[in-house]
Amino acid sequence: MRFRLRVLGWVTLVVAIATGATAWLTLTITTAQVADATVASERDIETIISTLAGYGQAQGTWQGVPATVENLSQTTGQRIRLVTEVGEVIVDSDTIAGRTARTPKAPTYWVNPRPVLEIAEQDLKLAIKITTTAITNYRIDVRRAACLTAAEVTMSVNGLFNGIPRLLPAERQLRLTDPVRFRSVLNDCNAFAIQTSEGQRAADMAAAQTCDGSVDRLACLRVAFADRTASDAPVPLQLQLGAVNEPQAPAGPILAAAALVAVLAIAATMLLSHRVLRPVTLITHATRQLALGQLDRRVPLVGNDELTAMAHSFNQMADSLQRAEERQRRLIADVAHELRTPLANLRGYLEALKDGVIAADPAIFASLHDEAVLQQRIVDDLQELALAEAGVLAYQRHRIDLGELLETCRVAHIAIAEPAGIRLVIDCPTPIYLEADPDRIRQVIGNLLSNACKHSPPGGTVTLRAVASTSHAVIEVADTGTGIAEADLPHIFDRFWRSDTARSRRTGGSGLGLAIARQLVLDHGGTVGAVSQIGAGTTVTITLPY
Repeated sequence: MRFRLRVLGWVTLVVAIATGATAWLTLTITTAQVADATVASERDIETIISTLAGYGQAQGTWQGVPATVENLSQTTGQRIRLVTEVGEVIVDSDTIAGRTARTPKAPTYWVNPRPVLEIAEQDLKLAIKITTTAITNYRIDVRRAACLTAAEVTMSVNGLFNGIPRLLPAERQLRLTDPVRFRSVLNDCNAFAIQTSEGQRAADMAAAQTCDGSVDRLACLRVAFADRTASDAPVPLQLQLGAVNEPQAPAGPILAAAALVAVLAIAATMLLSHRVLRPVTLITHATRQLALGQLDRRVPLVGNDELTAMAHSFNQMADSLQRAEERQRRLIADVAHELRTPLANLRGYLEALKDGVIAADPAIFASLHDEAVLQQRIVDDLQELALAEAGVLAYQRHRIDLGELLETCRVAHIAIAEPAGIRLVIDCPTPIYLEADPDRIRQVIGNLLSNACKHSPPGGTVTLRAVASTSHAVIEVADTGTGIAEADLPHIFDRFWRSDTARSRRTGGSGLGLAIARQLVLDHGGTVGAVSQIGAGTTVTITLPY
């Protein structure tokens, strides 16, 4: 029997059996009323619990949680009810939706927003100090968060310290649209939290010191933290999902749907059996040739169905592999080209010194040392670029002031700009803050600033500009230099590319700076591009997310 017929026969048999079994099982379950409750999936349960626990942890209170419950109920399709340990209902999505509250369905889950102190320190005195500080800070944070929540300010967790969250306002929109009200509310809540927490540190330390002599001191300190913060932290709540006696599915539509699925599946199988084999054979053959190194092999595209899409994906993969191979070969050639001549010069000078053809003097050794340093710089830049492109370059992200960082870069380049008669200007009218690695961003801006100074004539100006958009910070490095030809703009971030082929490495750098800068920006989730006009100057634009 031909493979096409075997495929048709087996698929038809499987479809018929699967459809019949599905219809029978569905009807049996419906008849027996096993599915009389809406049961959340494990993923829904995890999402609901983590979201609610995150809300209580960040806000420091359960006030305002109905909006979150309503959103979760709409997203997951689940009836959600939160109840205290003594049975008091905090919120019920049935009530929110305007329905009569139904009897909840077992089982019950717990939502616990209270953090657990994590201490690895074995020194008892230091561990007691850490515990006391954690109790004090958490108490102040929770009281401030609860106060801000009452003022309709959304909070967020800004990192964990020994397992304890630090809570900060997340209402950026309120901060921008009504800064006066935001500052007033924040000051009032800060004062309230600090004033109501005064005088409790001694009792906190006394509670921690009771662990001296305990068999498990770290466990004792965790209990002390929990006891001292229990009156401020939001209480754990019972989570109840679903309701009994949910509407049952009638048997008639189920059987009709099963029959329709079977007919459609068999018809589709018959249709596919005529069309599947040839495209699959072509793709299989092309895959084998690709594995043998024939990277120019492609699959012809005919039609507009799923198999054509698969063939198109294969061609895209082959294109990507071919481009990667070409980039690798070009990189090897570029590296060999960059290193061949200077290494030959070094070898020639060293052999001449060895044979006594030229006399050894400080000038010769200084020149050889400078050349060796240049080669080391190329190798270091290549290593940094390789690490960045491989995604293993380490980043230390902090909240940085962009205006302050630009000023640091400007001051660092005054020694280059002033002797050349170039003026460095900063245009950052408003404070801009973002999460980034300050050293890497300074490296990017410094590289662009150095290039701008090299290409600007005496009397020129290089402007560092920063503006804030809705979701990104925009940095511009604009010069009044010679400009870049339009045909060269797409290549300025390529490895070893130079606009002036006559420039040497000594005057033009390693040719890797802009490639490294682009990769560092991409690793921060940003973009980089450039516009230029011959004789008017060049502007490089960087966007970085907050």
